[in-house]
Amino acid sequence: MDSPTPASARISIIGAGPGGLTCARILQQHGIPVTVYDRDPEANSRNQGGSLDLHEEDGQLALREAGLLEEFFALARLEGQEMRQMDPSGRVLDHHLPGEGETVRPEIDRGQLRDLLLRSLVAGTVQRGRTLESVSGPADGPRTLTFTDGTAVEADLVIGADGAFSRVRTAVSPATPRYTGVSFLEAWFDDMEHAHPELSQLVGKGSAHIADGERGLFAQRNSGGHMRVYIMQRVPVDWIAANGLRPEDTEGIRGHLLSEYAAWSPQILRMITDNDGAYVDRPLFALPVPHIWEHSASVALLGDAAHLMPPLGVGVNLAMLDASELALALVRSSTIDDAVHSYEKSMLPRSAGMAQMLEGGAEHLLSVPDPDEIERFGQAQS
Repeated sequence: MDSPTPASARISIIGAGPGGLTCARILQQHGIPVTVYDRDPEANSRNQGGSLDLHEEDGQLALREAGLLEEFFALARLEGQEMRQMDPSGRVLDHHLPGEGETVRPEIDRGQLRDLLLRSLVAGTVQRGRTLESVSGPADGPRTLTFTDGTAVEADLVIGADGAFSRVRTAVSPATPRYTGVSFLEAWFDDMEHAHPELSQLVGKGSAHIADGERGLFAQRNSGGHMRVYIMQRVPVDWIAANGLRPEDTEGIRGHLLSEYAAWSPQILRMITDNDGAYVDRPLFALPVPHIWEHSASVALLGDAAHLMPPLGVGVNLAMLDASELALALVRSSTIDDAVHSYEKSMLPRSAGMAQMLEGGAEHLLSVPDPDEIERFGQAQS
């Protein structure tokens, strides 16, 4: 089959996260039709996650291409760039305060970023409650997308923006994410200034990181007076069940954590004991390094679907840069095949280099930093 022109092609994006929505927005700005399929039945049917820092060189660059940078800065928290590095006693090892008007890595809640992108799209672009089951058809297209509700559509280009356990990825790659050996347990805090004033003062307006070599905490302020703390441990992926606990057993998990963190100061331990509500288990996975696949004229991957890495502040930024470059390649190329070739020519080396640099980075989150590591963490944290 001859590869169609982007303007005449049926383009389907799987996944309505920041990457998929950025790609759709830029395509629509240039008059290229696109449909986004997402498994969530409603935009707010699940929690969208914590705060993101968007970098000048990638995430912000993508928003500029999308014509949304000014709206982003109306929502972004410049004060969120504050970063504190502490030891388990609460002693501050390093403290970055952003300068007046600093815009290198401002923070925004993931939900706010998602909503900003959603509002920018043509009504009806995102079809909800559509969980992809499989991608079939020849490598040069068209592809058939089959959904779990029994429906199916044809596409000349399928863009996999469907995250760590991407269904689209299976059409071009056998690779599957592997557990890194490090797990996050997420804890939420509400009304920080009134309900948790001591923790508010301890963390500041941005983020704080503490580690002792075996375990760690990463606290991150969100908008609206909220905070999330990620309790980081080197544990088996099934550590909760292995300790005779259940995910909903908040008091049991808390007691186990207090035993594991017994040597830490009472002030720091309030990040474990004072959370509002249950914990959320988030084991960390990563794709093999490097992750490459045989080119297909009808499938493109971006973000975690292409290069899942440890959470060191690059994930959403790379996803949005991928999305921008893929959309612009489609705008500038005469065929879908040419566009995917052009996109992969830059994306694959970039993601492979970053993945190699961050390989084993989950362990870095637990290590006691030396001054060079403090500087690196401050540059890469989200």
